[in-house]
Amino acid sequence: MTTEALFARDVRKTYTSRRAPPVEALAGVSMVVHPGERVALLGRNGAGKTTFLKIASTLLRPSGGTVEIFGHDVGSRPDDVRPLIAVVPQEGKPFFHLTPREQVFTYLRARGYDGRSARARTEDALGQMGLQEVADRLSITLSGGQRQRTMVATVIATEAPVLFLDEPTIGMDPFARRAVWESLRTLTKRGSTILLTTHYLDEAEALSQRLYIIERGRVLVDGTAATLKQELGGTLRVSIRGGGRLEAQAKEFGSVLLDDGTLHVITTPERLAELIGLAVREHLTTTVGPVTLEEAFLRVVGRSIDVEE
Repeated sequence: MTTEALFARDVRKTYTSRRAPPVEALAGVSMVVHPGERVALLGRNGAGKTTFLKIASTLLRPSGGTVEIFGHDVGSRPDDVRPLIAVVPQEGKPFFHLTPREQVFTYLRARGYDGRSARARTEDALGQMGLQEVADRLSITLSGGQRQRTMVATVIATEAPVLFLDEPTIGMDPFARRAVWESLRTLTKRGSTILLTTHYLDEAEALSQRLYIIERGRVLVDGTAATLKQELGGTLRVSIRGGGRLEAQAKEFGSVLLDDGTLHVITTPERLAELIGLAVREHLTTTVGPVTLEEAFLRVVGRSIDVEE
């Protein structure tokens, strides 16, 4: 029996329909999440991220393979797994007839917390998410970002051993996003393990200790954001709009990728002036910035994370 927080081996999922050909959502995903880690699962829409989280959180049965949560198989022993996990689903919303305070408190009571502990945890979670001013308003009257913060507050209040968060900060303003980041960091310091999906690569870079990139149901790479960026071979990204005709020449300056008509070149400060001069002579516009996880994602997948399947 594994002591890992999550251990997945060759997880597969195929959706079948009588009127359409089978769709392979997962094609053999394997991963490990250690206790107390924050791990991000990155991929474009349709890559298989949500399907994996649903399987790992006992909401969906796999077509093959296994997932264990602290040694408990999610398929054969879901009742042993559920007390160990809490989930923010991508499509989840608070009950419209409850206030944020009632939503969090009721969920904690349903999980077995006594009244005093549930009240204390509720107030703490509402405070972390900045929801005190709207804590007694019906959820149906809240903005989308406030409802999302309510869902996150509901889950972080549990301090469950394993938290699954599917796009937890979608619809939030930058300040609310950072409040969520800080709460998740605090939870892992207290011993919780977090697996999240996100389309915000800055969020993955700032929050995750390790990450997996998944594409078409397969894990393409795993590692840290720093390691993936180092593998690009440079520290600066030069983007040349309409620079496709310079692709062959640009390879002399570093690794290149043409994405939606823009040529991205990963290079070093020593070669920057020469590369910009090449673009200027062709009357092309350039932008320069530090290498980010976006460039690593482009190198691995070949397309931006925002490009639909």
